[in-house]
Amino acid sequence: MSNDLGVLFSPYTLNKLQLANRIVMAPMTREFSPDGIPGDDVAAYYRRRAEGGTGLIITEGTTINDPVASMGENIPVFHGEQALAGWQHVVNEVHAAGGKIFPQLWHTGTARNPAKMKNSDVPSASPSGLQAPGKKVSEPLTVKEIEHLIASFAAAAADAQRLGFDGIEIHGAHGYLIDQFFWEGLNQRTDAFGGSMENRGRFAVEIIKASRAATGPDFPIVLRYSQWKQQDFEARLAETPELLEQFLAPLVEAGVDAFHCSTRRYWEPEFAGSDLNLAGWTKKLTGKTAITVGSVGLDADFIGAIAMQESSGTRAIDDLLERLDKGEFDLVAIGRALLQDAQWPRKLREGRLDEVESFDAKSLASLA
Repeated sequence: MSNDLGVLFSPYTLNKLQLANRIVMAPMTREFSPDGIPGDDVAAYYRRRAEGGTGLIITEGTTINDPVASMGENIPVFHGEQALAGWQHVVNEVHAAGGKIFPQLWHTGTARNPAKMKNSDVPSASPSGLQAPGKKVSEPLTVKEIEHLIASFAAAAADAQRLGFDGIEIHGAHGYLIDQFFWEGLNQRTDAFGGSMENRGRFAVEIIKASRAATGPDFPIVLRYSQWKQQDFEARLAETPELLEQFLAPLVEAGVDAFHCSTRRYWEPEFAGSDLNLAGWTKKLTGKTAITVGSVGLDADFIGAIAMQESSGTRAIDDLLERLDKGEFDLVAIGRALLQDAQWPRKLREGRLDEVESFDAKSLASLA
């Protein structure tokens, strides 16, 4: 490692929130919350990451108040007295360790497998009833149902602020509900929520506006988005920078403070003719805070790591530091490296690289 780590550990201001460094814990579904209630073990898990030097923690996806929002009985929810009390404990523990934390607010849409849920007879929610292009599994949401979901996201944002969270992230990536509205392959609507790119983005725009109205101007709102989908890794919302700008501009106007730009490998260029990645283009086009993510700190990309395959390409941390120093993006989200090793930031800062634990897929099965 030849570059100075100083830029990674320099402070950053998001909206009016002061972060101690540029390291963000990426949201990772854990399924350790029986009946959707996060317990003491979940609070301790997040506290350890704050103690390890993570500048901002974004929780695992936690679902809004809708009967078909979740995809697992042990995934935490963000509504109801018991669940919110559990999240209050999480916030208190993270703050006691000097950390900052956002909940990731989530609806899984038709990515949900009803057979795994107690309410398996209730149809999944989606813009056009599609689970994948051409694969219909339910009826399209009505406008009234869409309005209910927008209100549910806003209520969750207000609850997050009331509980003392430092901001929120709205999950609009990876082929889940909001992304299903974004993606032309799953959004075949002909009303105000479908058709043009502007209309396909309207659901997210209204969620952001409602969340902003519920929390005020100083509460940070992050939107996570991706080109790729779990239904199709090659899917793209925007094939050119011009189309990406069309996609992002209404979200900025609605009140987004930052974009969490999800890619499988952060170093891959997003468009031909430029080395900028998705976060780099997002920052260039919007001027907003951009969070990069994708195989930072891993020996391989996530899919390869899980399958124990050889890496299809890696990057030394020097590359990350150089891009961060140049201002290509502002914050760096770390996923499975932090899941494996809660002390990853502290070890890196103190030069104890020989002590950093390599990712082992077995860590997914524990809440260490």
